[in-house]
Amino acid sequence: MKLQLEPTPYIQSTSINLPASKSESNRALIIQALSQYHINLQNISNARDTQTMLRLLQSAAYELDVLDAGTTMRFLTAFCTVSNRKTLLTGTLRMQERPIKLLVDALNTLGGTITYQKNQGFPPILISDDFTQRTNTISIPGNISSQYISALLLIAPVLPKGLKIQLENEVSSRPYIEMTLALMALFGAKHQWIDNTISVESGGYTLQSTYTIESDWSAASYWFSMVALAEKAKITLPWLKKASLQGDSAIVGIMEKLGVTTTWQDEGLTLSKNDKRVEVLEQDFLDCPDIAQTVAVCCAALGVKGKFSGLHSLRIKETDRIAALQNELAKVGATFTEINENLWTLEPANSLPIEVNIHTYEDHRMAMAFAPLATKMKVIIEDPKVVEKSYPHFWEDIEKAGIKTSAI
Repeated sequence: MKLQLEPTPYIQSTSINLPASKSESNRALIIQALSQYHINLQNISNARDTQTMLRLLQSAAYELDVLDAGTTMRFLTAFCTVSNRKTLLTGTLRMQERPIKLLVDALNTLGGTITYQKNQGFPPILISDDFTQRTNTISIPGNISSQYISALLLIAPVLPKGLKIQLENEVSSRPYIEMTLALMALFGAKHQWIDNTISVESGGYTLQSTYTIESDWSAASYWFSMVALAEKAKITLPWLKKASLQGDSAIVGIMEKLGVTTTWQDEGLTLSKNDKRVEVLEQDFLDCPDIAQTVAVCCAALGVKGKFSGLHSLRIKETDRIAALQNELAKVGATFTEINENLWTLEPANSLPIEVNIHTYEDHRMAMAFAPLATKMKVIIEDPKVVEKSYPHFWEDIEKAGIKTSAI
C-alpha cells in the first residue's frame, strides 16, 4: 500500500501531540531494569523501537529478536552481558548488516563472552552467562555511533569496579552521550567527564523516583519543516523543554535560518512563519544526525543551498541515508553531493514537480522527512507503515493539520 498526500499550501492552525522521546525512553528502561524496577517511568514512548525494548526486557526467552531497532540491539547487548543472561540476540536482515564489533570487543574486554553466529562483527550474537569484570578501563573511538558508548555507560554503575571509558578521536553525537549521563545522574549514578575520559563510579542506581519522558524533538523536526515550507502555518507542540536533554532540539536554531519563529510557552512551543531565510545553510550535524534528512529536504524545496558536515553516521542507520537522500532528492530536481568524507553540498531544485513518489527504504525518517513536501506538491509515500518505528500516529497528525491522505 502507498499513501497519497494532497497538495496543501495552507496548514491549519493546530496543536500536535508528539510521541514521547524514544531516545530517553530506551535509556530510562535500561536504567529501570538495572535498578531492579525501583524507578517509575511515565509517558514511555509508544514507538515500535521502545515497545520492542519494553517487551524484550520483560521476556524470559533465550532468543530475543530486536527487529530493526538499533538502539535496542546495542543496549540489550550490554544489559544481557552484565546481567549474566545467556541470550541469542538477532534482528531483521538489515539489522544483521549493521556493525556491532566495537561494542562486542569492549564488552569482551570487560569480562564478557560474546560470539558471532553468522558474520564476524555483525548480529546475530550469542551472549554467555559467565560475565566477571576483569578491567575497569576501556578505549573506544569517539566518532562511532554514540549508542555503543551509551550502552557501556548505562551498565557502568552496576559493574563491581565501575568503568572508565577513554574516547579516541573526535566525539560524535555528543548530546546523546550527555543525555545518557544526565539520566544516569537523575537516578543516583555518579560520573565525571574530563577531556576525553568518562569515569563512572560503581554503586548502582540508588535513587527511587518517578520520571516523565519528554516529547520527541526528532518528531518535532517534521513540523518545523512543515511550517517552513507552507504558505501559511501555525503549529503548537506541547511538552517540549527549552533546556532539553535531546540533541535534536538544535532544530530550533537551524529552522530559524529557514523562516520559522519559535515562541516558547509554559508547556511547549508554537511555530510560525517569517520571511527571513538564508541563501546558504551551513550546518554541522555531528551532534544531531537524525534531523539531517528533514533539513536537507526542507532546503531543497525552499531553494536554499546547503553545506553539511557530520553526516558519516548516516550510512549505518536503518538504510544508507546518504544514498537514499541522493536518490529521492533527485526526484524533486535537487542534487546532494559528497565532496569529501566530511562535506556534502546540496543544490536545490530550480523548479519543483507537481507530484513525487518517495521510496522509503524501510526507513521511518525518509517517509517523514519528505512528507512536508505536500505543502508544495502531491506526494506519494511508499510503505507508509515505516513510521511506526518512531511516530506511529504521524499520518493521523498530518490529517489533523489539514493535509488529505488516501491509500492507493
